[in-house]
This record gives sequence, structure tokens and C-alpha cells, in this order.
Amino acid sequence: MKKSAFLLLLLVSLSLTAQEKKDIVLKTEVAEATVFIKGAQIIRKTTANLPAGKSTVRFANLSPYLDAKSVQVKVEGEVMALSVNHQLNYNDTVKQTDEAEKLGKQLIDLNEKIKVEQTTKEIISEELTFLHDNKKIGGNEGIDFNNLKATSAYYGERISTLKMKELEVDKKIKSLSEEKNAIERQLAVTGKITPEPTGEVILTVNCKTALRVPVELSYYVNNAGWYPSYDIRAKNISEPIELAYKANIMQNTKEEWKNIKLKVSSANPNLGNVAPKLKTYFLNYYTQPPRYNTNDLSNQVHGKITDETGEALIGASITIKGSTIGTVSDIDGNFSLSIPAGGGQLQVSYIGFITKTLPISNSNMNIVLEEDRATLDEVVVVGYGVQDREVTNTLAGSVAGISVRGVGSIQKKPKSIPLPVVQVENQTSVEFEIKTPYTILSENKNTTVEVERYSLPADYEYYCIPKADKDAFLLANISDWEQYNLLEGEANIFFENTFIGKTILDVRAIGDTLNLSLGRDKNVSIQREKVKEYSTQKFLGSKTETTRDWKIVVKNNKRQPVTLVLFDQIPVSTTQEIEVNAENLSGGALDNETGEVKWKFTLQPTQKNELGLKYKVKYPKGKTLTVE
Repeated sequence: MKKSAFLLLLLVSLSLTAQEKKDIVLKTEVAEATVFIKGAQIIRKTTANLPAGKSTVRFANLSPYLDAKSVQVKVEGEVMALSVNHQLNYNDTVKQTDEAEKLGKQLIDLNEKIKVEQTTKEIISEELTFLHDNKKIGGNEGIDFNNLKATSAYYGERISTLKMKELEVDKKIKSLSEEKNAIERQLAVTGKITPEPTGEVILTVNCKTALRVPVELSYYVNNAGWYPSYDIRAKNISEPIELAYKANIMQNTKEEWKNIKLKVSSANPNLGNVAPKLKTYFLNYYTQPPRYNTNDLSNQVHGKITDETGEALIGASITIKGSTIGTVSDIDGNFSLSIPAGGGQLQVSYIGFITKTLPISNSNMNIVLEEDRATLDEVVVVGYGVQDREVTNTLAGSVAGISVRGVGSIQKKPKSIPLPVVQVENQTSVEFEIKTPYTILSENKNTTVEVERYSLPADYEYYCIPKADKDAFLLANISDWEQYNLLEGEANIFFENTFIGKTILDVRAIGDTLNLSLGRDKNVSIQREKVKEYSTQKFLGSKTETTRDWKIVVKNNKRQPVTLVLFDQIPVSTTQEIEVNAENLSGGALDNETGEVKWKFTLQPTQKNELGLKYKVKYPKGKTLTVE
């Protein structure tokens, strides 16, 4: 009886042991990355040996910032996937880069040296206090002169020695502190030295037989992104525009992207070079004519990004909200960004800090970010955490899941470009696939990749509103621009082999023709002045009559002909009591609704053209009307 019971217990034990799950740890490398405007889709590939029965596959050493909801695992073969979960492993922290590790050791050494010097300074201070408290010499028998002399000499010599030593210590502390600050600034670029947990994905599977199968893990991760920028080159106004399309990629995911297949996707000097826009001149009693901000910095916003202690944040991301116009702060936390004509809001983000969105209210904006102490707490979840991030359309429908199907191919259209790149146009986005393997390390540094280069046929013309800005802006008008899949972004302008500043390539507010502003050209001079003898005010019966006469002189100082489009305006009446009559427009076309007057003409080299703009305003006597 006892023997039968023992055999039964042994069989049950063996059966339970056989049903125990096997733990398989897979350490994979990043194979592909698709970088979105904000965030990135990561793909890791490997081959796993799966035993028969239930087993747990653990993908180790992943980014601590991956989004648990976006995890997907694809397993080939006859494998039943039971569950997939995400967790953080605090026993296996993120390995720092060699540079960060070296800087961390230097920082510890410097802190020790500063501490020693501060202790030395405290000892000197204590001795000086002791000497000060015991400097009196006295006694019942009076003071001996020789004793006094010797004591005085000792005190003077000792205090002098201590003061000089104190100065030397202060110099050492200052020098060490400056060295420490430099290392801390560099560490802000390369990454934190405090240990961070690694991410893990746990996959539970069941196999009828032992298999060796391909496994693919994909997920969305924060702390990565890109923004477009451009180099626009025009050799002269008779040749096509050369446009270099660049992707500025940053990542601090705590994962190294080494020789990976890289894609970028659109899913999701200080002189302003954005040409002004004319405001409608509505005329009524007690109203003022429209005012134009002649400050050349009005098209630029600049400032500094710091934390609550005033420390500069290096590599903070600054974007125009709702657009792809963006930049990053430099080593001192400073930034400069061109803004669209319509303005907008600045969105500032930095790893470990709360993202801040502010209206662009000034050309100079210093922004302080608050540390987000709950960031890691939001990530520490097992299973599916709450997603509190903006995810692009590509990921909007993704949930953590498991697939046992193969990966389909995408048809690509090759183009002639400097780097081997394939452009793939999807329903809601455009991807640029860089065919050459690329390496981008997790060190929060900006990596610029040129993804396209175009030669764009252009019609050149000069554009000017002398009432708002007396400079002539050179515009390049490009038709059929939609085929190039451009995004809004900053552009560096080179004209006649000279860097002339920056402009905005804003494709959100254009029609069939893309107008590129190539900046100001001082070789086209424009003057606008009031003709005083014809600008009068008369009283006729019950009416007041005011006449304004303006003279506009345009001269071409270039060696080739130029086409110029010039705008001015007359006021628009909003009531029947006020009459506005255009008396001289010098052949300009008048828009009666807006009061805009437009001239377009061609000037030969050294040729000058004089235009007149004269209008008369009648309104009831006794009324106050401001007429420019």
C-alpha cells in the first residue's frame, strides 16, 4: 500500500515538473527603427529554440521607455501564443556608454577633491578664529616689549600665511567647480549616470514539439524623434533651385542603434526672412490704420531652456505645436527658431521633465521646465499600462499582440539621391527609407541625415510691400511641389553662394504654387514717401475732404532684368458716410474689397520706375477720422 502511494506521488511530481514552464532569455539587437516626428517604432529580430510544452520567452535589455500597449511579437511556425506582458527589471540596469561612465568617474573624483579643499578651508577658518580670540597679551606684571614684539611678529606672519593659503584654496575650489560644471553639462548630453532599470517583454507560448523559429519583437518607444530642415541654394535667378531635404534625428532611448535599417516617417542670421502680409485697411471714425511690426526679429523666437535650479537643459526639443517646425537647445540651453506668419504655440519637452506648451508672445522666451518625478512610476507596470502619449496615425490602432504570420513586402519607388534612400508614400504619411545601414547612439545628440536632394524648376520674382518693409524679397515660385512630399520646417538659404539667413518652408498654407522666400536683396532699392504738396485737407460745405498722395520709386541695381510684384493699399470704407476714391494708381490693379493695389512689372539693369498712389477721402464735417 505504501509502495503504491509512493509511486503515485512520484508520478504526480514528475507530471507537474514536466508541465513547469521553461524560462528562455533572448538578448536581441535593434534591427530596424522607424523614427516618427515624436517617438520611434523599434523592431528586433532573432531565432529562438522553443521546447515542447509551455515556455516563457523573456526579451531582456530593452528600453525603459517603451510603450507597453504597442508591443507586438511575431512568431513563425506552429506556436500557440498564450500571453505577452511588459515589466521593468531593476536588477539589470541600463549600461551607460563608455563616455558617460568615464565622465561619471571623473565627477566622483572631482567631488572628492572639492570636499578635501572645503575641509582645508574650514581648518584655516578655525585657526584664524582661534588666533583672533587669543590675540590679547596681558598679565599682573605688565607687558614685556620683546615679548610683545615677538608675539606680534608671530601673529602677523601666521595670519598672513593662513590668508594666502585660503586664497589658494578658493582658487582651487573655483577651478574644480568649473571643471565639474563642464562635466555635468557633457553628461546632460551623453546621459544620466544614475542607474535606470531595463525594460523586458515576457512572452508565454505553448509548442507541441520542439521548434527553432524566427521571432520578431516590435514596440513604440519615447525619447526619440526627428524634424525636417532644408538647405535651399540658388546660384542665380536663371537656374533651378537646389533643395536638400534633411532629417535631424535624436534618440535617448537607452538602446544603441548600431548598423540598423533606418526610416524616418512624417506620421505624426537673426534677420527675419519671412515676407510680410498686407492687412486690410478698414476706415471708420476713431479707428487707426493697420500697424506693421518693423522689428526684423518678429519672425524669430529665441531664448533659453533651464530647469528649476537655473541649470541649462541641453538638447531640449522645441517645436511649433501642430507642425513639424522644430529645433533643439544647444550646450548652453539656448535656442532660435523661425516661426510661421500666423504665429502659434511653442511646445518644449525634455527627458524626465514635464512637457510645457506656451503661446509665442515675444521674440525672446526663456522657459523653465519642471522635473517629472512620476515618469518612471508611470512606466513601472506589468501587463498593459495606460498610454498617455501622442501616437502617430500608424500606431493609433496598435495594441500589444502576437502574430504568427510572415511579413509582407512593400513596393518602393527608387529615386536619384545623394544617399541610397527609398521614399514610400502611405495613405497618411511619407517614409524615407535609408538603404545604407546607420548607427545612432543613445546619447541625445542630433544626427543629421540628408534623405533627398531635388533640382526644382522655379520662376523668380521680387516681392515688396514698402509700406511694411522697404526691402525687396526674392521669391522662387515652384509648381507641382506636391510630388516632393515636403514637410514644414526651417530652411537655410544660400543665394549666389552666400548664406543669407533662414526662412520657413511652410507647406500647410500654400496652394498650387510653392513660394520660397530667398530673403532680401539690397540690389533692388525701393523708396516710399508722401508727396506733401498734394496731401491736403479741405472743408467743403458739410464735408471734410482729405487727399493723400504717395510716391514709390523702384530701381534695379542688378546686372540682369528682374520681375517685381509690389503691393500697397488704399483705405476701405465701412460706412456710407465715408467716401474713398482712388485718383491715381499708376496702372495698378485694385481689389475693392481689401483695398489692395498690386503692380507687376519688369525692370532692366539700372532701370528705374516711379509709381504714384493717390486717393481722396470725404467724410462729414465735425467727425474725427484718422487718415494715413
